[in-house]
Amino acid sequence: MAANPLQDQGTLNRIRGSLVLAAFPSLNVTAAFLGKAGISLALQGESTLFVPTMTGAVTSPEPYMIANLTVHLLKTQQLAMLYKQRMELDARLGPLQLIPDAVGFPNYDFFNTAIASVREMSFAGDDPGFIVSIHGYYNVNSNMWNLI
Repeated sequence: MAANPLQDQGTLNRIRGSLVLAAFPSLNVTAAFLGKAGISLALQGESTLFVPTMTGAVTSPEPYMIANLTVHLLKTQQLAMLYKQRMELDARLGPLQLIPDAVGFPNYDFFNTAIASVREMSFAGDDPGFIVSIHGYYNVNSNMWNLI
C-alpha cells in the first residue's frame, strides 16, 4: 500500500511581509502601515537572453533584472507623508530588503532603489491608499561571476 502523496501546503503570514531600508530606517514598512493588498513584487525582463542561431539558441545570462515593488501605504499615517517628502526631496532610497509573507522563503535584496511613482489617489473619503511604486534592480545568475 502506497503512502499518501499529498504534501503539507504550508502557511502564509499576512503580517510578515515588510520592507527594510538600510539607509532610511524611518521608511521601513511593516504590516501596520499597509492596506489590504500589502506589498507586491514584479521582476521585469528576462533572467536569460536567448540568441537565435541557425539550429537552436545560445543562452546569455543577464546579471540583473529590474524590480518593481508596489507598496500599499495608508495616507492616513505618517509613513505615507514621509514617503511623499522623500520623493519631493530626493526619490533615491538605496538598498532595500523585502521580507516575504512565507516563513522560510528567502528574502529579496534590491539595489539602487528609488520611488518611481505614486498611483492615482482618491480624496472622496473612502480610500486610504497611498500606493507607491519603487524600482530598483535584483541580481540574478550569480554563478556567472565564477566563470570569469
